Amino acid sequence: MLPPLRFRTYAALLLLVATRAALAADAGLLSAVVDRSPVDVLLTADEKFLVTLNQTSSTATLLAWPSGTRLDEVAVGKHPVAIAQIPGTSELLVSGHHDGSLTQLRIEAGKLALVRTLDLGMQPHGIAITADGGLAYVAQTAAAKIAIVDLAAGKIVGQIESGRWPRAVALSSDGARLAVASSGDRGMSIIDPVSKTLLQKTSFFGLNIGHLQIDKQNEYVYFPWMIYRNNPISVNNIKLGWILASRIGRIKIDGASARETFSLDPPGLAIADVHGLALTPDEKHLVVSASGTHELLIYKNEGLPFKEHGGTDHVDPELAKDRSRFVRIELGGRPMGLRITADGKGAIVANYFKNSLQIVDLENRELAREIDLGPAPEPSLERRGEAIFYDARRSLDQWYSCHTCHYEGGINSVTMDTLNDGSGGTYKTVLSLEHLHETGPWTWHGWQTDLRSAMQKSLTETMQGSSGSAADVDAMLAFFKQLKLPPNPFREKDGTLSAAAQRGEQVFHSRAAACATCHSGPAFTDGKTHDVGLGSNKDRYSEFNTPTLRGVYQRVKLLHTGKASTLEEVLTGAHAPSQVAGERDLTQQELADIVEYLKSL
Repeated sequence: MLPPLRFRTYAALLLLVATRAALAADAGLLSAVVDRSPVDVLLTADEKFLVTLNQTSSTATLLAWPSGTRLDEVAVGKHPVAIAQIPGTSELLVSGHHDGSLTQLRIEAGKLALVRTLDLGMQPHGIAITADGGLAYVAQTAAAKIAIVDLAAGKIVGQIESGRWPRAVALSSDGARLAVASSGDRGMSIIDPVSKTLLQKTSFFGLNIGHLQIDKQNEYVYFPWMIYRNNPISVNNIKLGWILASRIGRIKIDGASARETFSLDPPGLAIADVHGLALTPDEKHLVVSASGTHELLIYKNEGLPFKEHGGTDHVDPELAKDRSRFVRIELGGRPMGLRITADGKGAIVANYFKNSLQIVDLENRELAREIDLGPAPEPSLERRGEAIFYDARRSLDQWYSCHTCHYEGGINSVTMDTLNDGSGGTYKTVLSLEHLHETGPWTWHGWQTDLRSAMQKSLTETMQGSSGSAADVDAMLAFFKQLKLPPNPFREKDGTLSAAAQRGEQVFHSRAAACATCHSGPAFTDGKTHDVGLGSNKDRYSEFNTPTLRGVYQRVKLLHTGKASTLEEVLTGAHAPSQVAGERDLTQQELADIVEYLKSL
């Protein structure tokens, strides 16, 4: 069971007062020397203002448009990910992924004023708002649901099942269909928001699905993503585009046809980590940011080589050689969310590592100017490591970055064969890099006991790139050392366990379950390897490293094979307590309670 949604009047009042005080104290944010790291940008409907979402600083910056003058900067929810304007108003909604918040702001007198902050919980992500401004549909990534928020009442009035890891969302102009990027299910979901019904769920090995847009005819939803093609890593497979590759797809939102796709990658110079997407107002062009290869892609929409179900291995040769149909514009840094001006002549791109907005002239196909969001420090060792982590040019022919498989340093929704387990053809789930220094030894078999060597091996064998300098490895290790899990959304607001989780904790430590025999200590791992009877004759090693259980609620594939999709399956299948260290199988009540406890770790 999810924790209860809380909109208690007293708590909301305290939060409102505290947030107003924080905003009042933030007058110096504009001049603060910090990395802001914008991940999205909004151009207001009247085109008078820009608002950026700054992920590292957890702030929003207001700028005048088109001058680019910085007017204000205020604190928003932790790790903001999405922003939307309430139609017909000067008010905005911002989702704070890490603290579960939905912040409502108003632009007035050239400032950002707080309207209220709602506690949605469950890691809110993408936001879509009805044309009348009455309802907001907000993806709750940890809950696998869409929250329906009544904006007049300021509360959740319903939820819709969406598929796992819902992130980006888009609502048709008539409000009849909601498209959801459900990366945990490796695909797209189409929802009827009026009847609160999940109409269609399409899976296509879609990793890290980016921003969505529904066309003006309410026919198709367009989206970019990275596809995993389920092949072992080798030089030849990488060059052929048979490991990871970039795609743009579209699906009819009435569910009447198959997914259509086209491939983006030129041989020898691939495109990676596509993220932001927008159609120009006349829908003649499709504009996409490629954050891993630091560029903006502009496509002529007419005649794009969409194919049902899947595309070719590489970009269509005719498309690749025709600059009137396809062009790549180098931006540097990490270009993320983007917006198109009403005249269709400009793209405004939020660039994470440049701490800036970049204005691209779509007619002349060039970077026209750059707007700094404020003073930034010299890149720290951690920041340099972060830049390497997100840089696909570190891989052979720049097909993928570390982030491609370890989303924001975490996990993904597929099993992969990376050779890092010492054998080929033995596909395993991807382990999180959060709290990495606390969870040695490393890899599923625990053979790797030196993190520095692990970094070198990943760069040369998994990425098939250069080995990297000692300074590069130092930077990556520094980045990983500060990479932590977000606050657990299944905990109470004060960080304590629910009643069910408290009961589950007792089961976890009981002789009946005996989970703590191996999953012990603050990291819930004993740092040892064990033969738990789940190996393959193809594995080089027979024993498996005890994985940490922290953040296990995020996983959609469990055990090293990924064959279990829920904690219940793990605890009643081949890894049931009676099959490992416990004395017996669990009762239904014990099972329900221990699952609640595990989700709270």
